[in-house]
Amino acid sequence: MATRKTTAKPNVSAEELLGYYREMLLIRRFEEKAGQLYGMGLIGGFCHLYIGQEAVVVGLEAAAEEGDKRVTSYRDHGHMLACGMDAKGVMAELTGREGGYSRGKGGSMHMFSKEKHFYGGHGIVGAQVPLGAGLAFHDKYKGNGRVTFAYFGDGAANQGQVYETYNMAQLWELPVIFVIENNQYAMGTSVTRSTKSPALWKRGEAYGIAGEEVDGMDVLAVKEAGEKAVAHCRAGKGPYILEVKTYRYRGHSMSDPAKYRTREEVQKMREERDAIEHVRELLLSGKHATEDDLKAIDKDIKAIVNESAEFAKESPEPSLDELYTDIYADN
Repeated sequence: MATRKTTAKPNVSAEELLGYYREMLLIRRFEEKAGQLYGMGLIGGFCHLYIGQEAVVVGLEAAAEEGDKRVTSYRDHGHMLACGMDAKGVMAELTGREGGYSRGKGGSMHMFSKEKHFYGGHGIVGAQVPLGAGLAFHDKYKGNGRVTFAYFGDGAANQGQVYETYNMAQLWELPVIFVIENNQYAMGTSVTRSTKSPALWKRGEAYGIAGEEVDGMDVLAVKEAGEKAVAHCRAGKGPYILEVKTYRYRGHSMSDPAKYRTREEVQKMREERDAIEHVRELLLSGKHATEDDLKAIDKDIKAIVNESAEFAKESPEPSLDELYTDIYADN
């Protein structure tokens, strides 16, 4: 692993740094296990893994406060784990079991947690962006000081509803952070081939929305940018755009062989830019942890993930009666 400099150095403690390492590792090990279960036929439908992008959501959750909201697209398992949703409930939902967050009826792309203020992964490209503005409108109306993180990818950045939402959000000075998780390839087309103006965050300038680009492979840089964006929103200055430059190691979904890029490109990113290895280096070089400490964390994380998989396998499928629940609001 090549040594690289941290682009930003917020004042974080050794304990916090270890926490970020643990959270990112949980996401990666969970996603690896989800990929295995998909290959075994235990997860059906679509399954989009977050492997490689862990620093984005962990860094931004480090900048969030209790009561802040988040909404995202279908690459959502990492977001769920980062905001504190239980791995067992997430895995059970992936496998369509009763113990899942949507009682086995939502699957990978449709689970929610009112308790953790997670308002879902959404399968329609870009559809979560106006929903995020709606969540922020609620908080603006209530005057409660809360902020919403609305995540979307570089592919969704070309959707028209994104710009309609930009206009409304700035017009009404909504406390929403638009997070563009730019993993370079959308569904399989390089951003350099699909987008004439590659600085996606600058598209907010037409509406007067502040923003910036940040290294999404550096959890500390993401945290610092997130804190700046959060402060902007809480101060009543309206929305903020963060274009987080990241990279997914797997295909768009489990059915994507990712032939539009070379293995050498992916391997180079893994060896030189991996977000988890970067924090590992900081912990070891700063003498905040030993190799044995990190091995113990990995062992603990693997146990949590294995437990979630066993819970999912043992949880029953939803009963037929569940077909008729959650269709209409119960007033």
